[in-house]
Amino acid sequence: MFFTDEHLNFFKPLVSKYREQIVKCLVTLYRRQYGVMADYAQPLNRDQLIEVLEECLAASASLVLDFSINGEDGDQRFKSHREQARWVLKILLDCGWIERQVDHATLQSAFPFTRMGRVFSLSFIESDTTQIRTRHRNTRNTLNALEAFLSRGEVYDLLDAYEYSERIITDFTDVISELEERKRQLVREVESQQLAHQATDQFFDFMEKRFQPDISVRLSADSVEKHRADIAASILKIRRKSTEFKKTAEQKLRSTLPDLCANDQSYLWFILDNIEQRMNSAADIMLPALRRALHGFTKRADIIIRQLSYLNSQHNNDLLEVCKELVDLPEEEFSVRMDNAARKMSVFKLQLVDPAHIKVSERKDKLSVDSSIREHQAVDHDAQRDLMIQQLLDQAFIVNNQHVMSYVKNALRHGQRISTRHLPVDSATDLLAMAHVIEVGAINNTSSNYAFSVTYTGNSVDDSTYYKKYDEFTIELIERAK
Repeated sequence: MFFTDEHLNFFKPLVSKYREQIVKCLVTLYRRQYGVMADYAQPLNRDQLIEVLEECLAASASLVLDFSINGEDGDQRFKSHREQARWVLKILLDCGWIERQVDHATLQSAFPFTRMGRVFSLSFIESDTTQIRTRHRNTRNTLNALEAFLSRGEVYDLLDAYEYSERIITDFTDVISELEERKRQLVREVESQQLAHQATDQFFDFMEKRFQPDISVRLSADSVEKHRADIAASILKIRRKSTEFKKTAEQKLRSTLPDLCANDQSYLWFILDNIEQRMNSAADIMLPALRRALHGFTKRADIIIRQLSYLNSQHNNDLLEVCKELVDLPEEEFSVRMDNAARKMSVFKLQLVDPAHIKVSERKDKLSVDSSIREHQAVDHDAQRDLMIQQLLDQAFIVNNQHVMSYVKNALRHGQRISTRHLPVDSATDLLAMAHVIEVGAINNTSSNYAFSVTYTGNSVDDSTYYKKYDEFTIELIERAK
């Protein structure tokens, strides 16, 4: 459980009226201890920590809220920022964000973050959208890790690919949420006419600092659609590796992560299937959702820009002033002014269109020409072989009327009448023609002098080499009556 022992009141500092200041303090301390300028050789002592907190509280004094939750800290007052810094340090220690570590050799105290304090403080830093993060590289990192596993066989490369593929979906979700949040922010700001310029400036700032470095790369150079085929090819190569290679990888995975999945399931196949599934979800679901969110955001910004242009064009327009002036005039003077305006506008004439001059012309259909260039693809020999077999089977079982008529003529070569019992079968084509022999009655339009007569005898033929049982018919060539 999370809310036990030192985590019992973990979120208490974030519910007082000073919560925004405390968040700023946590971000500042994190960057001071784990950032680029951090001095890992000399940890912060109590006095240095108080100075950092005091400086941060002084810079964020305007962020104190005018209310508190459940009346907590409602009457809290501090004589100075240093006193407030000591209070912030105490509450962070009590609630488990920071811990005290004592060096028994020098008896000096250090105040690093706890594990959970470091995790949650990092989330505050990552929520700052003004920072540029190359999150779009997770797709390429997945591909690179899979290729490294193929070449070296190190299972940690495969686990890195598994982790990077999970971040791909998370990154898409974060960007979509950010776009939706910015769109709502634009709507709120444009409700006030004075904030239209500010909303427009924020839109262009976003397009320059956020869209160009990250989202445009995600939609073009590092699109999941671009690397999807390469990742699928790498996964296929891993599946086709030797049995010894896969057995070694399976054993290392089971010893490294014993609780990854069920024991009766292959750990290697579980990781590969999940990576493939995440890539398909990112390409088929998340990428179209990102495009729709970006389209909605830009459409909303376009409305704001149009509204700003309209406000600027109406800056010197006196129409509203004229309307206000006309409202305050007496009835008689109002009528005189409106009549004068009507006479000046009388140059406009309203005429109806003559229906006789309206002609509907037929619209010609435009020919669509497919001018797209497709890359040359290698011929799939298995698919070509299956297609050839299908064509041969289709041709083998084709029986036309000319074939059946020729077969019956050859059978009637020595007489004018024959029974289906005595039809000769010398080849496969003869066997197919025999199955359709009663259809000769429909071929009587081929000659004007002779016709075929097909009569059912009422008997059945049981003893046959090719058929279990079939009805007996007699076929006779008769002369048409003149």
